[in-house]
Amino acid sequence: MTPSLPPSRLQRLRLQRFRLLPYMAKWIVLAVLAGALAGSASALFLFALDRATASRLAHPWLLWLLPLGGFAVSWVYLRCGRQVEPGNNLLIDEIHDPKQVIPLRMAPLVMGGTVASHLLGASVGREGTAVQMGGALADQLTLLLRLGHQERRILLMAGISAGFASVFGTPLAGAVFGLEVLAIGRLRYDALPACLAAAVAADRVCQLWGAHHTHYAIPAAAIPAVTAWTLAALVVAGAAFGLAGKLFADWTHALGGWFKRRVAYAPLRALLGGIAIAAAAMLPGTGHYLGLGIPTIQAAFVQPMPPWDFAGKMAFTIASLASGFKGGEVTPLFYIGATLGNALSPLLQLPFPLLAGVGFVAVFAGAANTPIASTLMALELFGAEVGVYAAIGCVVSYLFSGHTGIYRSQRIGNGKHGHGERAPHALRLGELAEWRRRAGKESASEE
Repeated sequence: MTPSLPPSRLQRLRLQRFRLLPYMAKWIVLAVLAGALAGSASALFLFALDRATASRLAHPWLLWLLPLGGFAVSWVYLRCGRQVEPGNNLLIDEIHDPKQVIPLRMAPLVMGGTVASHLLGASVGREGTAVQMGGALADQLTLLLRLGHQERRILLMAGISAGFASVFGTPLAGAVFGLEVLAIGRLRYDALPACLAAAVAADRVCQLWGAHHTHYAIPAAAIPAVTAWTLAALVVAGAAFGLAGKLFADWTHALGGWFKRRVAYAPLRALLGGIAIAAAAMLPGTGHYLGLGIPTIQAAFVQPMPPWDFAGKMAFTIASLASGFKGGEVTPLFYIGATLGNALSPLLQLPFPLLAGVGFVAVFAGAANTPIASTLMALELFGAEVGVYAAIGCVVSYLFSGHTGIYRSQRIGNGKHGHGERAPHALRLGELAEWRRRAGKESASEE
């Protein structure tokens, strides 16, 4: 027989369960409030984005205003938004090392800058905008309710989850994204209830406002049986997706750094970048690389696409982000992944809707170091039948992308392999190259 617990210990356990109730109630209320704010902001943003995209398509001449628009947005940030210029990286830094509440002006600045970028034709996304709005709005509750550092961390993570979930209509992926994006190889489960509640609330509120999300479908006939060949082919595809994510992240940071060294004045960088992008868009067959590119993503699921489409979108997006245009990286990564998967289909002898769907999430998984959230996104968007293939693609992509990523403030919790495992705890991705250089010099001097 199992010995019974002493009465005193049993009483303590019961008391702990009762204490859990007000704790859960508190965080559900806070998370739902943060989710409602983020969902409402995302709905407004999606409406504005639709109008901006429709206007650009109806008036192609707007593209020639891209340099002036970039100059204007960068000038406004220079005058009023220097503190919030780091965007998503600022949110990650504040969660790891809380210092001060994020200014509320982050939300209108990033939304206005992103809508202007899409109106005039920059190749940027929307995730960064929604995440920044969600985080900034959630953080205002810190002042209102006088929350401590630990509570603020959880609330910021909930705001990130809410923004991601509401802009894509994927609450499960959004909940895990807020936990997973902070550090490679480490999750903070203390924030899981708040992130889940905020993500679900934000998604529902966004839909209640009437916002709609793009639907993608992988036909059942395009999902083959699980065999040794299909699994091996997915591993090969996952490696290609991871390398694409790594190239995107590395080249975006490299070009951005080069541009900053050559042109110190930020508005001038956007002006010059806008001129280059507008000129490149005049070349035949390049117009679909502007904006979100959702029609091309949808086409990748239903018909063969030109094999160079992923490279064209990558070039336009890297140029847009590196020169300072506001927006996100995720939807362009969806584009790159879907079209790359489509191009790999005949080589790997797999249906192109399947590889387009796996690439859609796997390139993002490698570039953002979020394989779990990306796999959940595949389940929410495409259905459970694609789960095994999506998981393989995302995990392999995550491994092959190495210790790099689109978020330079992301920490290394547990490295994937090699050098990352020996790096100091909580080292930023943006500091890894310098750490490796110093470590190499120290090793050489010891020898």
